Amino acid sequence: MPFRALVLTQGADRKVSGAIESLDDSRLPAGDVTVAVEYSTLNYKDGLILTSGGGLVRTWPHVGGIDFAGTVEASDNPAFKPGDKVVLNGWRVGELHWGGYATRARVKGDWLVKLPATISTKRAMAIGTAGYTSMLCVMALQKHGVGPASGEVLVTGAAGGVGSVAVAILARLGYQVVAATGRPQEGEYLKSLGAATILERKELSEAPDRPLSSERYAGVIDTVSGVMLARALAQVKYGGAAAVCGLAGGPAFPGSILPFILRGVSMYGIDSVMLPKAPREEAWRRLGSDLPLDKLDSTVSEAGLGDLMGLGPKILKGEIRGRVVVDVNK
Repeated sequence: MPFRALVLTQGADRKVSGAIESLDDSRLPAGDVTVAVEYSTLNYKDGLILTSGGGLVRTWPHVGGIDFAGTVEASDNPAFKPGDKVVLNGWRVGELHWGGYATRARVKGDWLVKLPATISTKRAMAIGTAGYTSMLCVMALQKHGVGPASGEVLVTGAAGGVGSVAVAILARLGYQVVAATGRPQEGEYLKSLGAATILERKELSEAPDRPLSSERYAGVIDTVSGVMLARALAQVKYGGAAAVCGLAGGPAFPGSILPFILRGVSMYGIDSVMLPKAPREEAWRRLGSDLPLDKLDSTVSEAGLGDLMGLGPKILKGEIRGRVVVDVNK
């Protein structure tokens, strides 16, 4: 039976073009579980793939989409059976392996996680890799010992996908959240998610004039890197921690070792792509209980496969608020 997909090709100028095509099942890649995809989503990495490939795709034509959620159609993996509701994040799906911008996907069952009963496939993609990464960041801070009584927690890039969900989770758990954003017009939106304080990005956008500033934050969830991370680290309290997961501001940051050796600050790198299955399952279990799903709904806009080529450049420019859920059947 044919399936529908947004098929991407890269031209000689390295620009990517896309067209919705009807494909035969024989085009699906190797795998032991076939999933009827219901929803996917749009992440920063998807934006790279939709516009230039971002150096992430090896073989063209290609089907992107680093996330998807749906129902198992067929399985040769004993852990899954037809009818199971599943979610996939990472494992280089949508990059090296065809992904979720299609009505059908075939993957290794070891890459899938069964959805908690409290999370629908649509809400799973409202969460997506962004929300799943947010939960991993929160879990890292909690494991370090940063609790609500420890003090303020700073979230950078707070109006974006990862940031929005991080703000909502932290607020639900009782933390005092400082939401840093370059879009001050999003202040009311961030407060509706639970942010206690809105910080304009310009206050963190100049290189620090000294490696240590006054102590303020018990923890940081950083989605930006660059100068903002350096400024944030200089303000972390003694024994505090930063969970870093993004590089919208570039992979380098003009930081100093002094916060680490004079204040005992720790920095946790958060990888959502190749993370083993057990912590993935724990993160999704926690999302089912710790994320206020009613607030999540307020962060979501919807799109179809035909909208993605126009949305790709926008997410790279920071023009997307919250989460975009892609209904692959539209």
